[in-house]
Amino acid sequence: MSAQTESQYIIPARFRRMENMHIVFWLIKDISWCMIWKELGIAMFIPTLSIAIIIAWRTRHIRAELAHNLAIAFWICANGYWMISEFFGFDEAVVWRNFTGKHLALIPFLIGAAILLLYYTIQRPREMKAQQPVT
Repeated sequence: MSAQTESQYIIPARFRRMENMHIVFWLIKDISWCMIWKELGIAMFIPTLSIAIIIAWRTRHIRAELAHNLAIAFWICANGYWMISEFFGFDEAVVWRNFTGKHLALIPFLIGAAILLLYYTIQRPREMKAQQPVT
């Protein structure tokens, strides 16, 4: 595809501002986690996850964006759970065999990874095939 015929993905400025604030909240959450500022970390988890969900909803009509934004939302969910498990001391509590409270974060991490795996192994090849000229 040439630069002139390449499709464009344009983000309205108000959406872009929200995405930028999302990064700010995410950084404050992770800095709070690092510094063990429990109240601020938990407070920042809420808008970080909320905005990730809103971004996924707004991009739902573009499958590639939806897949990646859902993976990010699940990543933030896992990351926030992990942070909370450390803040409240159940990260090292044995849940089952060698799995601890912290390991339960694998569930949303793996859901996000599965979404991307499905996108890249099923949806993306379909999109690429649909873009090929018919001969």
